[in-house]
Amino acid sequence: MKRILFIIILIIVIAGGLSGYLAWKFVYQPNTAIQKEISFYIRHTDDYESIKSKLVEQNIVEDIETFDWVAQKMNLPNHIYSGRYLIRPNLNNRNLIELLRSGQQTPIRITFNNIRTKEQLALRLSEEIEPDSAEIAELLFNSAIAKKYGFDSESFLCMFIPNTYEVYWDISTTQLFDRMHKEYTRFWTEEKKSKAKSMKLTPVEISILASIVQKESSFIEEYPEIAGVYYNRLKRGMKLQADPTVVYAAGDFTIKRVLLKHLAIDSPYNTYKYKGLPPGPISLPTIQAINSVLNKKSHKYFYFCAKDDFSGKHVFSKTHRQHIENANRYRRALNKRKIYE
Repeated sequence: MKRILFIIILIIVIAGGLSGYLAWKFVYQPNTAIQKEISFYIRHTDDYESIKSKLVEQNIVEDIETFDWVAQKMNLPNHIYSGRYLIRPNLNNRNLIELLRSGQQTPIRITFNNIRTKEQLALRLSEEIEPDSAEIAELLFNSAIAKKYGFDSESFLCMFIPNTYEVYWDISTTQLFDRMHKEYTRFWTEEKKSKAKSMKLTPVEISILASIVQKESSFIEEYPEIAGVYYNRLKRGMKLQADPTVVYAAGDFTIKRVLLKHLAIDSPYNTYKYKGLPPGPISLPTIQAINSVLNKKSHKYFYFCAKDDFSGKHVFSKTHRQHIENANRYRRALNKRKIYE
């Protein structure tokens, strides 16, 4: 009997030891299959089963069964939080589950520039955050939302100043817009607003003018001089006659040469047809462009034209006669290169 009792106890000890070892192995043995740190995204609509599926599909976890066993013990199914989580190599199940159930996601950086339309902005933002482009566009085209932030439907894009911003991946569209408005307000300091006021322009009008200036030249150093030309024309009551506004009115950003048919387009954005600034920006004005307008060069130029050497730079003139001579020179250069539209 003693021998039998000893054997039973020995079996129990061995079984207990084996169970303990397996439990330790399930919990503490590295179980991530990745070789470098990766981002793992949990959407608002995800549940525990969908998370498990993603871990398998993305080849993140080596043994999903041991992960599931530990996850159930640690009650992960009832602690699902959306966001972006950075998963490192060699994490064990406990480490991985603690990360996912903590809700302590890693922020992302979103950058947007070279944006011309609301559709383009919606698409660009949706590439970086959870909300899709349709959801973002719906708010961008909502005049009531624009009014809430102090804009109208046409000028609403002025609120989005191109830069790099740190946000959480699962940020809602409303939260994102609130953040962009906060950044806009922070950008427009009392000093900047005072400069705009001295020019008898509002911050929105400065942004609209800046959007035109930046589309006129690829050289930032030309911005203040171009801004000075347009400011002089505004003060004198002249039409801006800015080619980029005509391209915007046409809705065809591939146009290389503005023709008479383009100048005839009836649009409030056609500054050959209507005096003053267009109702909204023709692109998202950069910080450099806005500052260039606020710090425009004071001069007596009323005209400028692209140089005929196709350097991308411009020649400035004070009189219409000088401008016509420069423009004709540039037209001949276009014809020589067979650029007709």
